Amino acid sequence: MKISLKAQFRDFLLMTAGIVLVSIGVYFFKFPNNFSMGGVSGLAVILAPLSPFPWLTASAINGIINILFLFLGFAMLNRGFGLRTVYCSILYSLVIQVFEWVCPMNGPLTNEKVLELFFAVIFPALGSAILFNIDASSGGTDIIAMILKKYTGLDVGKALLLSDVVIAGATFLLFDIETGLFSILGLVLKSVLVDSVIESLNRRKNFFIITSNPELACNYITKELQRGATVWEGQGAYTHERHWVILTALSRGQAVVLRRFLKEKDPKAFFIIANSSEIFGKGFLRA
Repeated sequence: MKISLKAQFRDFLLMTAGIVLVSIGVYFFKFPNNFSMGGVSGLAVILAPLSPFPWLTASAINGIINILFLFLGFAMLNRGFGLRTVYCSILYSLVIQVFEWVCPMNGPLTNEKVLELFFAVIFPALGSAILFNIDASSGGTDIIAMILKKYTGLDVGKALLLSDVVIAGATFLLFDIETGLFSILGLVLKSVLVDSVIESLNRRKNFFIITSNPELACNYITKELQRGATVWEGQGAYTHERHWVILTALSRGQAVVLRRFLKEKDPKAFFIIANSSEIFGKGFLRA
């Protein structure tokens, strides 16, 4: 199905915002504290102290690895290699490098390592959640995942998780126990937070309305809220009276409006409101 120009522009803005958020968390909080939570940025943190060249900083290594993975993707994935991944991967490397030129970091912003860890997790988690939500990624190890998925029968999710744990664990050897523990904690928090943010971004309200006057609710849903609804006939188990069941999916704001309308106009209606983060179709997620 063709995506409209407006939707493409919206996705472009979201990809840019997501990459900027990831870059802020990585450059200003992960790199100065040597937090290694897996992925390309974590690998850059590990390799930077081993580099014999002072100009080969974590930011530079991060950009080099991302570009190398990008070329690897072009060579091995061909048409399956998405333009979104190309755009995000290049932008990610550029933004990190621009941050280093404009605002060079000689150490952490604060002396509060726990505070810095939270921001090192929150910014990339928010950015990654935005990217995943529109089927995009910042490249890096995601490109390796695409290649492994295409050419091997490996469980890619477990393989990437294992690599992240190994990268985070390497901080125990290269830095100190405190940094290693912070890196492991950050890896756990990141995985939990990304899922929570994605679910929150997609959260919608399902309405199940049981009423004797279906036209009232249906007209309001379709004409005022500009949403669709499905109606089927039912029967009360105790009274054996005929009722109608209306199913509709709404945004959180629309759900508040509909609930207020039903309480005022159809006080005898019985309705159930359920949270859902995976609704596919017109006006919601693209399948």
